[in-house]
Amino acid sequence: MSHEHHHPAEERQANILRLRKVVGQLNGVEKMLDQDRDCSEILAQLISARRAIKSLSEKLIHGHLHHCIAESRDRKDGTKKLKELVTVLERYVE
Repeated sequence: MSHEHHHPAEERQANILRLRKVVGQLNGVEKMLDQDRDCSEILAQLISARRAIKSLSEKLIHGHLHHCIAESRDRKDGTKKLKELVTVLERYVE
């Protein structure tokens, strides 16, 4: 499912920053576990990381719809990309 396409640099950078936030949160969870911190504090951090992953996923879905599918070369290519997205989204909502 690899495609040659380019996303706007600003959008790509925003997504990288979102990902770095998630990585930082998960690194924080690892430290909290290592320090044997309170379970509710750890769970709160995990909830925050899960929300950040959900937000990043939604941004990527939105971007894919607008930059990859809507701007497809032709209808056949757009249909193929849409089918691929549906397959990925079926796994996303499991």
